[in-house]
Amino acid sequence: MKHVLISDPSLRDGNHAVRHKLTAKQIAAYCIAADAAGIPIVEVGHGNGIGASSLQLGEAACDDETTLKTARENLKNSKLGIHVIPGFATIKKDLKMAIDLGVDVIRVASHCTEADVTQSHIEFARKEDKIVYGVLMMSHMASKQVLLEEARKMESYGAQGIIIMDSSGNYLPSDVKERIDTLVKGLTVPVGFHAHNNLGMAIANSIAALESGAEILDGCARGFGAGAGNAQLEVLVAVLHRMGYETGINFYKLLDASDVAEKQLMEVLPSISSLSVVSGLAGVFSGFMKPVSRIAEKYNLDPRDIFFELGKRKIVAGQEDFIMEVAKDLSLKSGKNV
Repeated sequence: MKHVLISDPSLRDGNHAVRHKLTAKQIAAYCIAADAAGIPIVEVGHGNGIGASSLQLGEAACDDETTLKTARENLKNSKLGIHVIPGFATIKKDLKMAIDLGVDVIRVASHCTEADVTQSHIEFARKEDKIVYGVLMMSHMASKQVLLEEARKMESYGAQGIIIMDSSGNYLPSDVKERIDTLVKGLTVPVGFHAHNNLGMAIANSIAALESGAEILDGCARGFGAGAGNAQLEVLVAVLHRMGYETGINFYKLLDASDVAEKQLMEVLPSISSLSVVSGLAGVFSGFMKPVSRIAEKYNLDPRDIFFELGKRKIVAGQEDFIMEVAKDLSLKSGKNV
């Protein structure tokens, strides 16, 4: 049977959906269930990765050390994964701590045109004999050729696979096929795909990636993730099994894990709201949903206008400060008091 490697970032991307407030108790409960289901990789941490807890990005309820220790204690078979963005995560403090605490898989991420910043982190993690993937975020903002050039940089640094993220849920299957096909043909390492569901295409896009040669797919329990959520893991695995792919996951126990996520992790189930659609069309990071809504209300603005303006300015994750700047500019243009 054909095999697909599944990585589950419910405890990382899902943190965006609850303002990074997942507790150690919640992390433990989901890790136990995910491990029982045989999910190959369980990724944990602040929504923006280790080292990202801050006033600007949101303070996590559970610090990195506690999060990693809790996950490690409760993952007996599943590999423990983390998301690392250079600039938020340092090598000496954050990455070394994670390695010392027993992390297995390290994903080093950058904006899709800035792979250069990942070199030191990738090389350090590889020297520590960890599984290391390079991640290109907001990948819809680069052409297929630029993505290949950036991915080749990560490969040259030692990345053992390259994952592209549809961070704003902007892709259609044709977009995914074009990019994944280019990467598969141009790289010697496996290629993966991380989908968001703003336009309702997360499962379709994941399958398009698979059929174009991707070997690694991300999915979250009940779609738990930023904005409209991610590819819904239990649906994704069901579709893959029906297509004849092997994931190594016990389907019944995966359904149980998804029930745990819904009952114990989530405030509300992910859904495609009007703003989610606008975010996807505008090509803006899904994690901006809550701050855009809050700031729009503060300035008596239409949040849709903020999203489209953010899209025009090509604002990306980590540039949350620009939401306020855009709101102030729109207020001045409309004649409203700032």
